[in-house]
Amino acid sequence: ATVAAGMGAMVTALDINHDRLKALDDRFSGRLQTRYCDTVNVRQAVYEADLVIGAILIPGGRSPWLVTREMLPQMRTGSVIVDVAVDQGGCVETTRPTTHSNPIFEVDGVLHYCVANMPGAVPRTSTFALNNQTASYVATLADNGLAALRNNQALMNGLNTHRGQVTHPAVAEAFGLPYASPLEALVA
Repeated sequence: ATVAAGMGAMVTALDINHDRLKALDDRFSGRLQTRYCDTVNVRQAVYEADLVIGAILIPGGRSPWLVTREMLPQMRTGSVIVDVAVDQGGCVETTRPTTHSNPIFEVDGVLHYCVANMPGAVPRTSTFALNNQTASYVATLADNGLAALRNNQALMNGLNTHRGQVTHPAVAEAFGLPYASPLEALVA
């Protein structure tokens, strides 16, 4: 969004978090448009767009389809969809995983770029980015072991399994397994 707006593109960002939308409004000072993410606004934004970037993450779960098959014929011929959510099933109904060697396909005149593991195209850069975001967590775990989870809510939220118990509700639901709260699993 920053690069596109900086190049003079008309950018629209949709989200369900009003605080995030307000922060974007403040940051971009009117250089991008924000809208609440609902069916009407998604449909309108998709029909007006030359490029749609779908970037939805439901931790432990599948991304919902926000762009449906029926919307594609209403999009401009030659427009492009980049479905960053492809690794979680995609947020576009017509998404199917592609590869770096064969990255695009066309549906109803709309190009789709749905490469699974997009960061794999820039492994060095993505590794540095991941390390920058996770190094402090790794150090905390190395210094404190499992006790670090009790004192750090972010680490606790990241616990998915412990001693055979599924400790993330979305993961348990996605795989049809029983759920145990992280605290219950750590005490057991």
